Amino acid sequence: MTVYIALLRGINVGGHNLVKMTELKKMFEDMGFHDVKTYIQSGNVLFKSDEEPHGLKSKIEQFLEKAIGKPVSVALKSAEEMQKIIAGCPYDASALGEGESIHVSIRTTQPSQEALDKLAALDKGGDDFHTDGDVVYLMLRQSIRDSKLAANLSKADAPATSRNWNTMNKLNELAKTL
Repeated sequence: MTVYIALLRGINVGGHNLVKMTELKKMFEDMGFHDVKTYIQSGNVLFKSDEEPHGLKSKIEQFLEKAIGKPVSVALKSAEEMQKIIAGCPYDASALGEGESIHVSIRTTQPSQEALDKLAALDKGGDDFHTDGDVVYLMLRQSIRDSKLAANLSKADAPATSRNWNTMNKLNELAKTL
């Protein structure tokens, strides 16, 4: 069986799309997944499945929309893919200064060159980004809430969900234990 990490977009953010993690865990178990675990309240679910990855994301999105009553975009990565994301980060987390943070945005598709060009031309206020396929690494010099780069990234051409570096590392560690 393959270990997967599902990152749900827009769950329990700003008081919207509230879903208890116990309910979310049960939904994934009801879909037939094994060893389901959730991590923090922002829609992170780890599970095992022997299903092929192609179509798995769609199955989860359709099930959640029916169960929650609203569409939920899902970024789905295998444990192996998560390890590659962590290893591929171009920023040194041990060298972060006061108020700086690393975030990882996982897109449903690879960003278009036009979207990347717009981000590159933006006054980013010292923030920086690096892309690797459908993954965008963000080096933020201030709060994500105050970041022009993060705000404009969320308006780009493909839905995405972002997690801070600590959450990404914790999900990676949890995936190793499944």
